[in-house]
Amino acid sequence: MDHNRSMLAQSDLAQPLHHVTPYWALRGVTAEARQTSVKMDCHQPTGSFKIRGVGRLCQALKAEGADAFVSSSGGNAGYAAAYAGRALELPVTVVVPSTTPDFMRERIAGLGAEVIIEGDVWDAADRLARKISAESGAAYVPPFDHPLLWEGHASLVDEIIACGPPPDAIVVAVGGGGLLCGVAQGLERLQLNDVTIVAVETEGAASFARAVEAGKPVALERIATIASSLGARQVANAAFDWSQKRPIASIVVSDRDAVRACRRFANEHLALVEPACGAALSLAYQDHPALNSFKHVAIVACGGVVVSLGKLAEWEAQLGG
Repeated sequence: MDHNRSMLAQSDLAQPLHHVTPYWALRGVTAEARQTSVKMDCHQPTGSFKIRGVGRLCQALKAEGADAFVSSSGGNAGYAAAYAGRALELPVTVVVPSTTPDFMRERIAGLGAEVIIEGDVWDAADRLARKISAESGAAYVPPFDHPLLWEGHASLVDEIIACGPPPDAIVVAVGGGGLLCGVAQGLERLQLNDVTIVAVETEGAASFARAVEAGKPVALERIATIASSLGARQVANAAFDWSQKRPIASIVVSDRDAVRACRRFANEHLALVEPACGAALSLAYQDHPALNSFKHVAIVACGGVVVSLGKLAEWEAQLGG
């Protein structure tokens, strides 16, 4: 099946599987001269923004005749695929690397999906997922690199703009680049070409920053971060392409900064998020210089379900608080 053929209009599909999430002031920030808002996609039914794009793609694939899905994931995309499969009443197989925690595998399986463990990094899991798709005929659902994923994620921009004047900048975490592509696509569709995207990664998983520096997408030798959701060795080509045609600022933060932001966000907003999300939030909590030129900043709290109170405490102990 040619997945790129399935550019169906949203009106041709059933009710979206994602929810409209709150958009409100980020609590606990100190920069009084700047308005900082947060898009609470951690409150999606799957705990992360992933269901926007994964749900959109799975609905389109089913409309084309797909009778099963297979996905690769470190956790969030696979959980979204399992959720979509249950909602659409189709079987799902999710291939995860061995680094995906047991509790996350159990969560995915709890939605009725078959979970297969392959390799130590997402790239290895993805190779097996593609092989299963080719041999079984199950529709392949990538975690970040597909036009319909980006189209689904673009709905996030519509919701932000519906709340009032557009922000000067939107801060997003970048792993494979699916969220960045969706936000860029949404801004372009609304002709908001002056809004800067601030792309944040953690040290040890900065494939977008590396691509911008090299002038082309390049593969990292290894992933060395606790922000497992950012663990793509190479950013999507489309994400790099956006960096060449619209304002995007690339910022890299430490794991410690990301985890500290997770703790502050939990205290201020009563919500647990992964370090991938903490990376984006850390810019506001630290009053990062990258935000100095903006009067209104929107941060996407992309969420994440590969987190628990125990994991947060474990990360803090590992990094020294």
